[in-house]
Amino acid sequence: MKIKLKSATIVDPSSKHHLKKRDILISNGKIEKIASELSSSDLPKSSKDKIQEISLKNLHVSQGWFDSSVSFGEPGFEERETIENGLKTAAFSGFTSVAVNANSFPVSDSKGHIKFLRSKGEESAVHLYPIGALTLGSKGEDLAELFDMQNEGAVSFYDYKKPIANANLLKIALQYSQNFDGLVQSFPFEKSVARNGVVNEEINGTKLGLKGIPALSEELQIIRDLYILEYTGGKLHIPTISTKKSVELIRDAKKKGLKVSCSVAIFNLSLTDKALEGFDTNFKLLPPLRTNDDVKALIKGLKDGTIDGITSDHNPLDVERKNVEFDRADFGSIGLEISFGVLNKILGLEKSVEVLTNLKDTFKIPTLKIAEGQPADLSLFTPEETWTFMQKDIVSTSKNAALLGEKLKGKAYGIFSNNNLVLNTK
Repeated sequence: MKIKLKSATIVDPSSKHHLKKRDILISNGKIEKIASELSSSDLPKSSKDKIQEISLKNLHVSQGWFDSSVSFGEPGFEERETIENGLKTAAFSGFTSVAVNANSFPVSDSKGHIKFLRSKGEESAVHLYPIGALTLGSKGEDLAELFDMQNEGAVSFYDYKKPIANANLLKIALQYSQNFDGLVQSFPFEKSVARNGVVNEEINGTKLGLKGIPALSEELQIIRDLYILEYTGGKLHIPTISTKKSVELIRDAKKKGLKVSCSVAIFNLSLTDKALEGFDTNFKLLPPLRTNDDVKALIKGLKDGTIDGITSDHNPLDVERKNVEFDRADFGSIGLEISFGVLNKILGLEKSVEVLTNLKDTFKIPTLKIAEGQPADLSLFTPEETWTFMQKDIVSTSKNAALLGEKLKGKAYGIFSNNNLVLNTK
């Protein structure tokens, strides 16, 4: 399989072609040649008639994007999303790698479950990296088979959206995982403080008569977890932080030299709790949408490197779980399809690409620079197209989208990865 990407602007600071427009010849999954222009005389004679040329408006390519937190329903909740369609959604959205959460049925808490997930993604252009549950059944009581799951391909351990209530359990997990360089995730949510809250505890939630989740519930958990990390050592990832104080706490911890990383969900970067005024359950998210001051702090944290990367926090939910009263609806929204368009609008081209690829090292995902002789793992996109996210743009099986109707800047064309070209022709 030979493909020529025509007049593609390369966005890769590690490449000598950074921000330059180039033709890229890919042969059998590897980058064979990069040049200002590849004419027929530059191409291998044996392949002149077998090359597929891809010419797209304002085409840009970067190292493949990685999403550290996506949820697919399979196994157990296929009506929400199958792995096959979830990986298709990721490819159309420009992601070459995704880490899949353990919130399936049964929960992915053993090497057999990890092996199943990996097998389901073997033929896809998108690399599927399983996340193993930290505790058996994600019940927060006993550690799962961490070592065995990592040997089978799990990239971290996380009870999705479930806080580790037992401080000693987190201590033991961080101590034990150091033996095999494992990555532990801890959701920043102190349930005894949040109680039955459904939105941010602030004036907007109070006006709507909705129970609040105070910022304190997130920050207390982070303070506790960082103290434990300082005591034990090891590696801790704090997913989807949402408050100004959380950014400050993690910034201080990094200055101390603690091995802590964190992410922010695309929604908390782009929306505030003012979006709740219509009682649309698609805006019922966890962590909840916070204030404008929080959003500004999160953006600053991304820009200065305190926050290591973003996630779509993609969580498909069927209509029965969303089309109910606000208090009874499940938390979550799909997010893969709009991630780049939202980020590029807020951060601009180069920073957006950086935060879409930066968490690879944390999760031990291969980083492949754009250079001759390297395997091609590329996201294809245009940064200038403005468009409005509509129902027709949803590739996911579930349609619970928080940003429907949002005007975005920049759009993914697709990917080239695992010797497969996938283009979104919608």
